[in-house]
Amino acid sequence: MTKASTGDTVRINYTGRLTDGTQFDSSAGREPLQFTLGAGQVIPGLDQHLEGMETGEKSTVTIPPEAAYGPRREEAIQTIDRSGVPAELDLKVGAQLQARTADGQVMPITVVDFDDKSVKLDTNHPLAGHELVFDVELVDVVKAA
Repeated sequence: MTKASTGDTVRINYTGRLTDGTQFDSSAGREPLQFTLGAGQVIPGLDQHLEGMETGEKSTVTIPPEAAYGPRREEAIQTIDRSGVPAELDLKVGAQLQARTADGQVMPITVVDFDDKSVKLDTNHPLAGHELVFDVELVDVVKAA
C-alpha cells in the first residue's frame, strides 16, 4: 500500500460535520476531492491527518478551530453604509454574500442585520470557531516526482 506524504497528489472521499452531527459538506455523489498534500489547498488539520495514511484507509478525525478556519473574531463583524452594497441585492438576515479580497481571493460574508442606512456584515468564515469532524477515505496517492 502507498502511504501519503507531503507533495503527493491525493484523492479522498469525505464527509464533514460539526460535533453536533450537522453535516456541512460531503464528496458523496461527486468525484473524490483531489489536492496536493501540504500545499495549503485544504485546512491544515486535514492535511496533517492524511500524512502517513495508506491508500484505501478510512479514518475519522476531529479538527480544532485553530487547525481549521480559526476562531471567531468579533472584529470581523463590520457595519458599512447601505450604499456600499449593490441596490439589486435582496438583503436578508443570514444571506451568504461573497466579496473579493485585494489578492483576488473569494471571501464569504454573512448578513447579520440591515436597515435603510447600514448593513452589518460578518466576514468570519461560516465554520470559524467550530470543531470539525471528518470521515475520510484515502482513495488514491500519486507520489510526487
